[in-house]
Amino acid sequence: MRFETPLVPARLIRRYKRFLADCRLEDGQEVTAHCANPGSMMGLAEPGEKIWLEPNDDPKKKLKYGWRLVDHENGHFTGVDTSIPNKALRAALKAREVPELAAYETVRPEVKYGENSRIDFLLTQPDLPDAYVEVKSVTLSREPGLAEFPDSVTTRGTKHLGELAAMAAQGHRAILLYLVQRTDCDRFALAADIDPAYAAAFEVARSSGVERMICGTRISPEGVWVDVGVWQKFNR
Repeated sequence: MRFETPLVPARLIRRYKRFLADCRLEDGQEVTAHCANPGSMMGLAEPGEKIWLEPNDDPKKKLKYGWRLVDHENGHFTGVDTSIPNKALRAALKAREVPELAAYETVRPEVKYGENSRIDFLLTQPDLPDAYVEVKSVTLSREPGLAEFPDSVTTRGTKHLGELAAMAAQGHRAILLYLVQRTDCDRFALAADIDPAYAAAFEVARSSGVERMICGTRISPEGVWVDVGVWQKFNR
């Protein structure tokens, strides 16, 4: 998924009220950017770090910048916009690039299911069980090379696990796909110390037939793409 508008570099001043970030552009101008990330962003919101913003001229938007990336200034990036994984994954699913889901031709986003919920993607194909795919954006890394989820307590995520288990019980494929929005990780684990209830619900869901998949990404100021080249590393 290529960014619609070229990103501009900045330095983070502070993130506050979850969805706001004060930033300093290279010319010294201070701006407030929208931060599309409801999580804690642990380790990713330190004052002074280099970030990348996407400008916009949409008159309907109050804020004229959106925070998209953290630049670790070592050749690696983290994508902080939680809306991007679904866009990147949709492109990969339609191109049938995700190995274990490549047999599905029809990809439908945001389909109602469960109790007042929407599944991120419903995949269908004649002679195959329907595949319900829930996507989670992974940005936490507390140990070099290890990506973790979640970065804060996620009651909503726990609810999704129960609904996926119900789909599996009905004979469908139910898949929790963790999309790692970091280029510096090749391993994945649940952060059970951060949200023990989620970790416990995950084990129950997995024993009920819910599948776990982990995808990596290629990230640059040009865009974010699913990287199937690291599929085997994450899913070994």
